This record gives sequence, structure tokens and C-alpha cells, in this order.
Amino acid sequence: MGNSQKKLDETLFNLRLSSKQMMKESQRATKEEGTEKIKAKKALEKGLIDTARIHAENAIRKKNDSLNFMRLSSKLDAVASKVQTATRTENMTREFSKMLPQLDRVLQNLNVENVSQTMGQFETMFENLDVASGYVSDSLQQSTAVAAPRQEVDGLLTQIASENNIAIEEQFGELATGAIGTAPVREQEAKSKVDRRA
Repeated sequence: MGNSQKKLDETLFNLRLSSKQMMKESQRATKEEGTEKIKAKKALEKGLIDTARIHAENAIRKKNDSLNFMRLSSKLDAVASKVQTATRTENMTREFSKMLPQLDRVLQNLNVENVSQTMGQFETMFENLDVASGYVSDSLQQSTAVAAPRQEVDGLLTQIASENNIAIEEQFGELATGAIGTAPVREQEAKSKVDRRA
């Protein structure tokens, strides 16, 4: 098996080497085509029509040679690629055949019932946690709803302070001048004015 792999590698190397050689030949033919065109031009400038025609024919032939070498190089690359793909596929197949007995052993040792039972317990615990977190969230919302609104609390504190002549502007800032607390303060001021008149 190692010997066949070595032969495949050698074949692959030779194919790639031949492809590169064909590409070099194509490039050489392209250069020669250019040279023949220059010669044809010079012959035309000298009035040598037959010589110019020969160089033109040579240029066309070199152009065709260049294209043929390029096609051959491309075909060799394609064959090399297919050989390489076949080699990789064979190696993968060999590795898979080694793994199959191990996978078979794992599947035999794997208890499907235990896995199913464990996953079922996990799902149940997850659902219970979800329900419990829902209860906590609902309880927090209810306790927040039961608490007195802040405006009412602030209003009551302002009223108590005004009834007992306690200055709360420094402690509560805008609380003493709030809309809810202004009514009791005004009532107290009105009472004190009536008392003075009397």
C-alpha cells in the first residue's frame, strides 16, 4: 500500500513538472512570435514582401504553438488535480475504515435509555427553574404595586412638617415646594393670619 502511494506521488510530481514545462514552452513560443512580427515589419519596410510573408507565417505558427502548449499545460494541471483528489479520497476512506470499529464500540456502550432519561430530567429541572423565577418576578411586581406611590408619601411628609412647624426644605429640597404639599402649608399660613387678626 505504501508502494502504491509512492508511485501516485511520483506521478503527481511528474504531471506538475510537465505542466510547468509546457507553460514555459508556451511563453517561449510567444516571444518567438513577437520576434517574427518584428522581422516581418522590417522586411515590409525594405519592400521584401515574400520575406515579410514568411515571417508572418512563422509568427502565426508560433502563436498557435503557444496556445497549444498552454492548452496542454492546462490539461496536465487538470489531470494532476484529479489524481490528487483521488489520493486524498483514498486516504480519507482508509482513515474512515479505521474509525468504524471504534465508533461501533462507542455506540454499543452508549445506553440510549440513560441518555433519554437524563435529558428528560434536565428539561424538567429547567422548566421548574423557569416557573420559580416567574414566581419571584411576579412577587416583586406585586410588592412594588402594594407600596404607596412616592407622591403620596412626599405629600404626607410635607403635611406633617408644616403642621409641626418643621423646616424640611434642606432635607427634602423640592419636596417642601411640591404640588401635593403646598395645600397644607397654605392652610397653616392662613390659620396663623386669622389668629393674628383676632
